[in-house]
Amino acid sequence: MKRPVDNDPLEDLLAAPGREAPTDTRQRAAEAEMARVLKTVPLQVASDPSNGAIAHWKHGALHDVVEPMRDHVIMTYPTGVQRLERRTGRSAVTGTARSGVVTIIPAGSSARWDIPGAVDVIQLYLPHMTLERVAREAGASAPGDLLERTGHPDSITSGLLMSAADVLEGNATLDALFRHQLTDLLTTRLLAAHTGELVTFEPIIGGLSPHALRRAIERLRSGSDADVSLAALASDAGLSRFHFCRAFKESTGLSPHAWLRQQRLERAMNMLCDTDTSIEVVAAELGYASQTAFTAAFKKLTGDTPSQWRRRMR
Repeated sequence: MKRPVDNDPLEDLLAAPGREAPTDTRQRAAEAEMARVLKTVPLQVASDPSNGAIAHWKHGALHDVVEPMRDHVIMTYPTGVQRLERRTGRSAVTGTARSGVVTIIPAGSSARWDIPGAVDVIQLYLPHMTLERVAREAGASAPGDLLERTGHPDSITSGLLMSAADVLEGNATLDALFRHQLTDLLTTRLLAAHTGELVTFEPIIGGLSPHALRRAIERLRSGSDADVSLAALASDAGLSRFHFCRAFKESTGLSPHAWLRQQRLERAMNMLCDTDTSIEVVAAELGYASQTAFTAAFKKLTGDTPSQWRRRMR
């Protein structure tokens, strides 16, 4: 039997080495303001009220003022090279949109942007309360202001954002679990590299207790998508989300998302090999939005489509 791929999509990045939000409720949500100035719709978006949103856009030239937003906006650029100019009053900053750089618009700030051509961009809309929560859970000092960045080199933050677009695979539970982990990891990086202050984090030692690990695995295997959330897993263990993810990875070698993805892949393999259940039904039972989404995810992990794998195993 061909073995599933065991790698955690965040593993390599985890090994790498870091403005106060406005209270004016009249300010737009970041996603709405981006839609207004970019004059298009995102190719892909994933969001929830407590963790912000990740969106992938391709837009044309931009010559407009970005009004103050409620959330911080962090961007990176998967492809292409393009000039960026951000102007605030008499002050102008230029940069280049390209692979490996990030742009940050702190919540509540406003500037005129001039971008002469097309841009491919992934954006994270981060609530300030998430910065505060992750800092508190990690034992760090209260977060300061995020710095404005325009095409600033940061391959770690850029890589994390790029992985967000790559890994979303049409499975609501897996995608939400990954996005929550990724948001916390990105926030840790922002606190360490983009506040202009020295931020230190308390060291994390050891994994989960046997009881806590057993309870987490029971929840992940429950098959009830409503019960599989990072908040619920962490609460069961009596830990913060930040500490739970690190402890779970220490105990299992995988993040919660990667563990659940592998477990569901193994379930899919058993169903394909041992039953005549249609691929469409397998996809639905594993929580995929469509057979197409399941097929793409399965092939990414195994190198075969489900039908190819089934033929080889029989």
